[in-house]
Amino acid sequence: MADNGQSRMGRRNQKKVAKARKRPLVRKIGLIVGIVFLTCFLIGGGMLLYFIATSPDIDEAKLSDPFPSQVLDMNKKVVATVGNEKRQKVTYDDLPQELIDAVTATEDSRFFQHHGIDLRRIAGAIKANFTNGFGSEGASTITQQVVERAFLSPDKKISLKVQEQWLALKLEREYSKEEILQMYLNKIYYGSGAYGVAAAAETYFGKKDLKDLTLPEAAILAGMPQRPSAYNPFEHPELTKERMQTVLKLMVRHGKITQKQADEALKTDIPSLLTDKKQETKTPYQAFLQEVRKEIDEKLDGTNMYTDGLKIYTTLDTKAQDHVQSLLTDSESNPIPYPDKEMQVGMTVVDTKTGEIRAIGGNRNNENVDGWNNAIMGGQQPGSTAKPIVAYGPAIEYNKWSTYHQINDDKPYKVGNSEIRNWNRSYGGMMSIRHALAQSLNVPAVKTLEETGYDKAQKFSEGLGINFKDDKISIRDAIGGTGTGVTPLQLAGAYSAFGNEGVYNKPHAVLKVEYPDGKTVDLKPKPEAAMSDYTAYMVTDMMKTVVQEGTGKNAQVSGVPIAGKTGTTSLPDREGSPDAWFAGYSTNYTISVWAGGYTDDNGKKDVIPGSNNTQIPLYLFKNTMEKLSEGKQSPDFSKPDSVVELPVVRGSNPAVIASGSSGNTTNELFVKGNTPSQQVQKPKEDGFPPVSNLTANYDESNNRIEVDWDHDSDEDASFVVSASVNGGGMQNIGTTGDDSFNIESVQQGAKYEIQVVAVSTSSSEKSEARSVSVSTGSEDTEDEKLSSVSNLQASYSESSGAIDVSWDYDGSATFEVSVDGQTQTANSNGITINGAQPGKTYTITVTPFANGERGDPASTQVSVPDSQQANDPNEEQNNGQDENQNNNQDNQSDSNDTGNSGNNNNGQNDNEQNDNQNQNDQQNQEQNQNDTPADENQND
Repeated sequence: MADNGQSRMGRRNQKKVAKARKRPLVRKIGLIVGIVFLTCFLIGGGMLLYFIATSPDIDEAKLSDPFPSQVLDMNKKVVATVGNEKRQKVTYDDLPQELIDAVTATEDSRFFQHHGIDLRRIAGAIKANFTNGFGSEGASTITQQVVERAFLSPDKKISLKVQEQWLALKLEREYSKEEILQMYLNKIYYGSGAYGVAAAAETYFGKKDLKDLTLPEAAILAGMPQRPSAYNPFEHPELTKERMQTVLKLMVRHGKITQKQADEALKTDIPSLLTDKKQETKTPYQAFLQEVRKEIDEKLDGTNMYTDGLKIYTTLDTKAQDHVQSLLTDSESNPIPYPDKEMQVGMTVVDTKTGEIRAIGGNRNNENVDGWNNAIMGGQQPGSTAKPIVAYGPAIEYNKWSTYHQINDDKPYKVGNSEIRNWNRSYGGMMSIRHALAQSLNVPAVKTLEETGYDKAQKFSEGLGINFKDDKISIRDAIGGTGTGVTPLQLAGAYSAFGNEGVYNKPHAVLKVEYPDGKTVDLKPKPEAAMSDYTAYMVTDMMKTVVQEGTGKNAQVSGVPIAGKTGTTSLPDREGSPDAWFAGYSTNYTISVWAGGYTDDNGKKDVIPGSNNTQIPLYLFKNTMEKLSEGKQSPDFSKPDSVVELPVVRGSNPAVIASGSSGNTTNELFVKGNTPSQQVQKPKEDGFPPVSNLTANYDESNNRIEVDWDHDSDEDASFVVSASVNGGGMQNIGTTGDDSFNIESVQQGAKYEIQVVAVSTSSSEKSEARSVSVSTGSEDTEDEKLSSVSNLQASYSESSGAIDVSWDYDGSATFEVSVDGQTQTANSNGITINGAQPGKTYTITVTPFANGERGDPASTQVSVPDSQQANDPNEEQNNGQDENQNNNQDNQSDSNDTGNSGNNNNGQNDNEQNDNQNQNDQQNQEQNQNDTPADENQND
């Protein structure tokens, strides 16, 4: 027992010793933790003291007036000073209570209670920042906003927030609440060139006395400073209404108004509040400056280019901008043949390598007004300009298709209860994707998307800056015929990546911003690899074919390798196109152009008038690219090592590499490691003899082609007959032992290439192929094309004040008559032009058309005497003889003349038909598949 007691005592003693040993360790840990906390506190306190000590002084001058900003071009030359247009100052006594309540409820509900900072808001912001990351939610009071705008940059840094809060406390000690609110409302930018609430009230509501503002108007003004462009009631009344509703809810929540008052205010129709006409402010390069403002608003939260005294370094090329703006006017020197003043245009010029925006054309005849900008706002269906992005680019990127990859264009493509058809209602069977894109055929494009996969196509397109409606791609996105819209700026960015070896640079106008304190923020986006270099080059090469042989021939620029794509859209109940596009690029510049903007009497979207005016984007592209390329080297696109170019036997499927030279081959591009395994053997010189004297004739009465040939050989032979339609793939249509073959039920108005191969009956040895071409029906060729009018004359009648125009024509046709770019249609051989202006010279162009064909245009001029010369018998009258008729053939081959409506604009597309193509090349026939399921109109 004693032993047990001693053991217990020993154990107790051991525990006491152990506890004694632990106490110093605990004390040490506690001491260390205390030292760490004290050190952090001292460091933190020291940093706070440093931030406060380095805060700028409160400068009364900066509190009273906003500071204009300077905009510099690509050469760092100041081209505009913005922020000193409309300014009207008010005092606190000028402010109605409704406006004070609306502003404080929206921006700072405890403004009149706190001392510059709101601790309750700070606590909520700290919680949100811990949850969502620093800077996710702010707690700035009106006082803090005043000092930030006046003295600090808007970066979300701890140092700046500390300085902002310190300065807010100082400001509250030196100025009254009424003075601070007055400063705030005088400095804020409200859009439309209005600075301060007084200028905004007059700009939007026509009210010079703020006491006349109604509750809805006060709520609109209170909500605008957050996003003045988005909440501009002139441009976005729906968004303005949503923002007004938010302000009214806050006013109810904070007891400023009753729910009944809010409900009554919400019944207000926003447009009914506005002045009859927007007060326009004109600034040089306004279309470009709108993009500058947009980028600063998006990338520098809280920074205002109109009030913060910035130096903004941009990518603007003033020469390019001046030229683009000149093309969007109705000046007499403008070479673009606009059909009327109603047509609207949006265009952008981007550096292909960097994505830097060189010029923006926002709208016609309104170049320096801060209004709707077609180049960067909204978005329209892209039509067939979507095909390289949504269909063929992803197929090459992920499936490694060659440009020769064969796809079956056999019939309309069934989608639910509707069909997707080709714009020309023609189907060419097996064909290469190069040919399908060049001729802008819809069925191959949607089949390509289906085979590649929607997820891959969406990923590829989004990597090029294209965002689909509801974030979901659909089958009709392959032909640009859904609710997905793009702007010319977005499309230029996407196409420039194809010309930049697959590297995407988001189009940008601002390089950097320098604040008044000397701090500089770099705003250049980072380049991103959007695709492989083989995809970029192969798609580019296909789009070069579009310009050289396909629907984009009017965009050709002499001496400049161009790749590009046309596009048009359609309406479910109208013939014609409401939107026309062309996007194209060289190694230096990418230019995207949209034209349209027509509405009917009910304000609904309407089609572009005239049969050839969908070519306007191509003329704008061509003229601009020519101007920008003057005196500048424009090298061709460089083929990467990942691409292999091989001769392929035309019509082979799968592709067969040709051996030696042959007239039946085509050069195509393959991804390295994915070249064809088959190679055709070159026939021996003494091989089986081919057919001779091969002929083909179209029998119109029986709608068939009769093919005949001779064959000189001692051996018996059979003959394999193949044919391609309109440049499509060569398909075997039969074998015969005779020296003739009939092709029955042929497609009218098409071009057939017929190939015959002799095969030895005994050895199966094949001869070289022999080919012949024949057109069926009204093929649009040089020989069958409509003739021009003759004896075109125009004379002025002094007695009637009208111009009489007459011409002769051998045959039956309707005539398109253009008078200084204004077109009308005539069914007879003459028209009368009333209201001729004295002293003006008119250019009159007459073009015959029938059955989808157009003849060459003929032009003449007539001068109307001015009032002083009207009675002068010696005044020489222009007899209207057509001096241009003898030059028509030369004009047809001169691609530089496509901008001249008086010579060859309307006729060029018909006169440059390639022997391997048919009327598919006619851009003015392009139509679009609309998003309506039952719609059978198709995109080009």
